[in-house]
Amino acid sequence: WKSTDAGETWTNLMTKKGMPKNEIIGNIGITLSAVNPERVYAMIECKSRGLYRSDDGGETWEKQSNDANITQRAWYFSGIYADTKNENIVYALNVQFYKSTDAGKTFKSISTPHGDHHDLWIDPEDANRMIIADDGGAQVSFDAGNNWSTYLNQPTAQFYRVSTDNHFPYRVLAAQQDNSTVRILSSGRSGQISANDWSPTAGAESGYVVADPTNPDIVYGGNYGGFISRLDHKTGENRAISVYPDNPLGAGVSSMKYRFQWNFPLFFSPHNPKRLYAAGQHLFMTENEGQSWQIISPDLTTNDLSKQGSSGGLITQDNTSVEYYCTIFTAMESPYEKDLLWTGSDDGRVNVSRDGGKNWADVTPPAAGKLMMWNCIDADPFKKGAAYIVGTKYKLNDFTPYIFKTEDYGKSWRQITSGIPIMHFTRALRADKQRAGLLYAGTEYGMYISYDDGANWRPFQLNLPSVPITDMTIKNNDLVIATQGRSLWILDDLTTVQQYNAALRDRELLIFPVNNSYLREGAINLNVKNAGTNPANGSVINFYLKNADDSTKGSIIISDRNKAIIKTFSTDAKEKKNKVEFTGGMNQFVWDMNYPEAEKIDSMILWNGAVGSTKAVPGLYYAKIKAGKDSAELPFTILANPTYTTTQKEYEDRFNTLISIRDKFSEIQRAIKTIRDIRTQINDFNARQGKELPKEIKVKGDTISKQLTFIEEALYQTKAKSGQDVLNYPIRLNDKISGLYGYAVSGQNAPTQQVMQAFADLSALADIQLNKLQTLIKTDVAELNKLIRDKAIPVITPKP
Repeated sequence: WKSTDAGETWTNLMTKKGMPKNEIIGNIGITLSAVNPERVYAMIECKSRGLYRSDDGGETWEKQSNDANITQRAWYFSGIYADTKNENIVYALNVQFYKSTDAGKTFKSISTPHGDHHDLWIDPEDANRMIIADDGGAQVSFDAGNNWSTYLNQPTAQFYRVSTDNHFPYRVLAAQQDNSTVRILSSGRSGQISANDWSPTAGAESGYVVADPTNPDIVYGGNYGGFISRLDHKTGENRAISVYPDNPLGAGVSSMKYRFQWNFPLFFSPHNPKRLYAAGQHLFMTENEGQSWQIISPDLTTNDLSKQGSSGGLITQDNTSVEYYCTIFTAMESPYEKDLLWTGSDDGRVNVSRDGGKNWADVTPPAAGKLMMWNCIDADPFKKGAAYIVGTKYKLNDFTPYIFKTEDYGKSWRQITSGIPIMHFTRALRADKQRAGLLYAGTEYGMYISYDDGANWRPFQLNLPSVPITDMTIKNNDLVIATQGRSLWILDDLTTVQQYNAALRDRELLIFPVNNSYLREGAINLNVKNAGTNPANGSVINFYLKNADDSTKGSIIISDRNKAIIKTFSTDAKEKKNKVEFTGGMNQFVWDMNYPEAEKIDSMILWNGAVGSTKAVPGLYYAKIKAGKDSAELPFTILANPTYTTTQKEYEDRFNTLISIRDKFSEIQRAIKTIRDIRTQINDFNARQGKELPKEIKVKGDTISKQLTFIEEALYQTKAKSGQDVLNYPIRLNDKISGLYGYAVSGQNAPTQQVMQAFADLSALADIQLNKLQTLIKTDVAELNKLIRDKAIPVITPKP
């Protein structure tokens, strides 16, 4: 259609000369040349599909091309875009990206980083500059598509379902649209969650992905067409174990023996780790890793044959299984009641079995009406027979949020959506496992939270983009969510959310319970670029201060199980690493589990570096917070890293050895400081006295300085003036002991015999020099001071 009066009246251009006649018309893509507005291109879906061109503003048309590459899957593509500087250049978007330089007569494929192209922007001022949008994200070109930026620099993945495994740290598993399935560490090895921390896994773009509960390296994944695979990450073996391996692609669901939709449920029993469920129109079960499957339910859908034909209408058929209907869309076995099974279908039915699938009852909520697509089920952790179910009707142009709860195994239901906007249709819900009635809901436009079992909801967005939330799960008290278009997100540690109530805001100071944290190596990278942010590596202490401000003075004191102080952080600390700031409202402090570092000397060149911090051992600790006149203390626990087999005694032996090495290094460093201080005082003293310096005092001072130099040179390589100088001048005792610390701190094992022997040898050598220094101070420096006193001159005073 065309309007020349700003939309008041319209002319049907399909009746004009050259347009397809007597055909059913489907999707139309259209573009006008910015160079010549009379030049119009139209990609038309019909039986004689093709690209049409008009040079007179739509009055007459000529078919330019019927190339199937640019006209296939018309409902999904049909994108056509005119160049902004040349009326004869036109781009067509389809699985591949095509360019024509002869006004649409012929097209040539242009290579892009990803397939399935859906949108294109061409700079009005510079046609070489463009942005393409595809199923991988967006990419930029500055040379008309000859070269493109990457799509790996943006968290734009579109995920469907999300799960976690029992690896440490746990992995997040999910399938992403038109890309690989993924399993991603929830905490990266390099201080951030980078590409090195994720890998493709079982299944394909659309399905559930679940790990074996007893072996996280065995992963099962689904995909369209009822496909299921089992991937062993250790061996690389990838088995196809579909319930019934008859590929239905291109045909309607009625051609399938078992109806599996694009995103069919796949999940393990929480009570039997060998039992894996899959859902078509029936619920299926295997206990032999997919070598055989059993049907454990009747058809749990309406089985409406009128909804099972080929998809696409009268022009183009399109069947990938995303269009398949009358299938189970969500299902679960209750973690709190063995053999309690729930299913929800995409055509409106809810069913329950309390005996592992032997008997089933239709318990569809009457208020749900017909044709609800049930998308998510979750059991109430605190009451038997209670469950939540979430549905959508957006495909029927009904965007109402639908969440129902039963407390009697589905005999009755109540709708619980008050507070969620009427257009924010719901996709997922998870019940908190620690606090009864605390619920999290994912909608098309973000997150909501309820503290009263769904009676009232409010936004729970925080820094989360306003984006569709497709699925959620709770792991180790973290909330893990999948989104469509903004990748995966984790809300670390729900403790403060669980503890919240309005009365807490009247407390002057409140420390929230501290989650048990695991002893781990590494640190968190706070300057993350093109990567996920690691969770805090340490003990996370959350506290509330009602009236704190910039002037509030206070401290956080960390103590061991015997209440011996390990470290103090304060608002007045001089060093940034020991400084804390208090603000009114919620505060968070992370103790990295490190004891104080060894003594340091600025600008000292050490091949092995200074001895760093030593991690605490697993066990009980205390945190005391002082803010103004208020203070509070609470215990917290550090847990052993489950990845290792290290015993508590081995952890303690390791810790004691590392602290001993640290302390010996510090003793040497303090000795070097003392040596330099004495030498400086002698030199300054000599300079002040000048020609009046008594000869015997000068001789004694010079002798002491030489002896100090001998000791210092044994403790530290003083000739090293740059980092590589130590390759020419051998490192000395402090550098050797620092290097030994590096050996001893690697791994989580008890100290080896050779480390202990080397430390004993190096310590003995160091003690010889340290004892020489003490003797020198007690004798020679004392004698020098006696000479100075006899002359009534200020005394040399070595610092302790």
